[in-house]
Amino acid sequence: WVGGNSSASPYYFTQPGLLGGHLDDDVTLPIYGLASFRIIIFAIYSLVCVVGLLGNFFVMYLIRAKRATGLTAIDVYVFCLALTDFQFALTLPFWAVDAVMDFSWPFGHVMCKFVLTMTILNVYNNVFLLTAMAMTRYWAVASALSLRGRVSPSSAKWISLALWFLALFVTIPTTIFASTSKVLGEELCLLKFPDNKWLATYHLLRVIIGFVIPLVVISSSYIMLLNFLRQHRVNANNQHRQSKITNSVQLIIIVFFICWFPNHAAIFWGILLKYEAVQWSEAYYYFHTFVFPITLCFAHSNSCLNPVIYCLIRKEFRMALKDSFLHLSSLSRLAEQNNGCWRPGKESALNTAFDIGKPISMGH
Repeated sequence: WVGGNSSASPYYFTQPGLLGGHLDDDVTLPIYGLASFRIIIFAIYSLVCVVGLLGNFFVMYLIRAKRATGLTAIDVYVFCLALTDFQFALTLPFWAVDAVMDFSWPFGHVMCKFVLTMTILNVYNNVFLLTAMAMTRYWAVASALSLRGRVSPSSAKWISLALWFLALFVTIPTTIFASTSKVLGEELCLLKFPDNKWLATYHLLRVIIGFVIPLVVISSSYIMLLNFLRQHRVNANNQHRQSKITNSVQLIIIVFFICWFPNHAAIFWGILLKYEAVQWSEAYYYFHTFVFPITLCFAHSNSCLNPVIYCLIRKEFRMALKDSFLHLSSLSRLAEQNNGCWRPGKESALNTAFDIGKPISMGH
């Protein structure tokens, strides 16, 4: 979906008018061969899928366990972000199969429309939630020294729901124009717009809404946060704590930029091509054949990096993660002692080892 042309698959290049002489025919041609390259992409998609599913599931589990001790607005956003990234990871097997089959879509028209819609919906929602988290973090710190109210967990839930509806709204064009089509005998999953200008406008709006505006807001929020801490000398006597906050902010901005900028830069080249601001060239073809797939991998990796950045770097979640592994280890040892058999009378011991029915301790 993140390609610079009408194909949902990234490894098709566009040469307007190649089959029929019309600039509005956004013709896509498969790149035959390069089997090893396709296998590498398949492997990366599969790895990101597995890590994204496991990482985001565990984040959701930890946050649900924390409910007993109370959730913050950031916890609500992180849970929604993990759920969004989990759903996005579920779409990756389809794109992995599409890639390894030389980008021939084998799942039919309905699944093309559904998978493409869910992919874009979750990517938009991901970016919107990251933006909301950045704004909420600044507001939480700024409001701590004033009479202004902070964002409550209940408000965060409503904001998350509103952002989901916003993501759904901007995904409507994808749902309408996603379709399968025969190109040179291959069944492709495409975004079939009436002409190139429509497609270029679609991609331009996606770059602005899905990258430029969020990047500006996220960067501005965290920069204002750091300036606020310095001006009010928060943690001034604790240089280590201040350094950790600064490094965390830098990490958030850098990872977001590295994951998304290469892909959106590649898309922007395609936009210029469709608006006829630049001419199609072999450089564009080779770029979209060999470089663009790498930008896609960076973009997709964001779904498995988010749990680490926004959850596991927090002390309370690291403690909860450690406690969970200790509980699992205790459970495993008890199972081994009993030869893996569940016997009457052992339920009490297992309950004690795994704290069944009790929330994970989120203590410091």
